[in-house]
Amino acid sequence: MSHGSLRLRLLAAGAISILAATALSAMGLALLFERHVERRVLAELGVYLDQIIAGLDRGADGELTVAGPQADPRFAQPLSGLYWQIQAGETVLRSRSLWDAELHVPADTLDDGAVHQHRTLGPKGARLITLERRVTLPPRLGSQAIRAAVALDTAEITAATRAFAVDLLPYVGLIAMVLIAAAYVQVAFGLGPLSQVRDRLAAIREGRAQRLGTEFPTEVLPLAAEVDALLDARELQAERARARAADLAHGLKTPLQVLAGDVERLRQKGEVAIAADVEQVATSMQRHVDREIARARVKQGAGLARARVAEVLDRVLAVVMRTPAGARLEWQVDSQAELSARIDPDDLAEAVGNLLENAARHARRRVSVTASRRGSLAVILVADDGLGIPADRLEDMLARGGRLDEAGTGAGLGLAIVHDIAEAWAGRFRLRSGPAGLEAELELPA
Repeated sequence: MSHGSLRLRLLAAGAISILAATALSAMGLALLFERHVERRVLAELGVYLDQIIAGLDRGADGELTVAGPQADPRFAQPLSGLYWQIQAGETVLRSRSLWDAELHVPADTLDDGAVHQHRTLGPKGARLITLERRVTLPPRLGSQAIRAAVALDTAEITAATRAFAVDLLPYVGLIAMVLIAAAYVQVAFGLGPLSQVRDRLAAIREGRAQRLGTEFPTEVLPLAAEVDALLDARELQAERARARAADLAHGLKTPLQVLAGDVERLRQKGEVAIAADVEQVATSMQRHVDREIARARVKQGAGLARARVAEVLDRVLAVVMRTPAGARLEWQVDSQAELSARIDPDDLAEAVGNLLENAARHARRRVSVTASRRGSLAVILVADDGLGIPADRLEDMLARGGRLDEAGTGAGLGLAIVHDIAEAWAGRFRLRSGPAGLEAELELPA
């Protein structure tokens, strides 16, 4: 697919959108997981806070202390990341895990039994999530108001979130690949009608169809209708142009016939030189008129044309072989019976007739006619044993815009007509010097 491909653009846009969506989804899932873990941590810290407050007691010296084993062994491990602290007036009780550090919680106002959540800094600058509660102790403990806090290093939450993201990544990648593959299938299916339009246009150009038709989705149908309307308009314009060219050519025939009569009268009066000049001009004009009439008859590759080459050859040969020039020659014909060409049968007969007449006019004893298939082409080769055309003139004879009918080698208007017919039907006409004379090759789509 090229950079200008609509399919590539749609796939690129879809892939980028899918990758962006899956990346955002992964980030969202990781964030949701982090929030979920944080809620679980807060719930766990709340349990620890209740256990620590419930374990408050008076020691033998009357000092406030936390009795009983710690709820989590990490409280006894220095700098473990899990800490508790109780502030009762000037007295501060803290877990062994804090070592010689303290939890610095904001000095905000707490109602009795109220719980506040804080983000604080702990030992060695660690970021902590802290849960704090204000409690008034019972009379046996002195009816004193205390502030109890439990904190956890957020590195544990971050590590858990990172591990979740790493585990999630392969699944997100797999989902992205599946979605991109689905987007490719969707684009291929969605652009299928455009491929059908391309194939139909190719069929029209090759003569296998006349119009796009209406077998398209609703979104493509207006385009197909406009293309068919354009084809109708172009066909009508071409038909009118051919008709005008034919009318113009026919309109010139009568004045040319008058000039021919004037030439004879000039000769009778002894004006031979003037008569020759006028005749030369009139003959040149007549040849141009005949060529335009022949070109106007060519159907320009329209419609579902199909001609059986062998049948057309037999029909034309039957006529040429009865002419004085053809009757004196030996004809060798080799044609594949099932060979067909994409051309109107009348246009093929016109081209073959000109080739055979030219060969009969210049051959000395023999003319060879071969019709065969070469790949996707139907090839008609007509070879004669005449004098041929000099090799340095062959290219000039078939150059685009060349005046084939004015060549002095004997190849005249007939070959020009064959050249025009070949171009009109997406074929090619070539001349070359053969082993014994001139070879004329006509290639047409099979």
